[in-house]
Amino acid sequence: MRTTLSLDDDVAAKLAAASRKSGKSIKETVNDALRRGLFSAQTAHKPKPFVVEPQKMGALKPGLSLDKISALIDEADGAWHR
Repeated sequence: MRTTLSLDDDVAAKLAAASRKSGKSIKETVNDALRRGLFSAQTAHKPKPFVVEPQKMGALKPGLSLDKISALIDEADGAWHR
């Protein structure tokens, strides 16, 4: 297939350098680069979702309640955390 393709100057320079380095024509270099780019886009995997696994922390100290979170934070970190 014959088509006209307009390249940015930086891309054209990199293609020319890659072509010289590999000894292949510009056409072969462009086709190879496009194949690699298209293949990697198709095979890119999605990362696994982050999952939080709860851990048992033991019992609360006597006199502390989960109903008063700010009191628990004060107990653990002191009043400076605010």
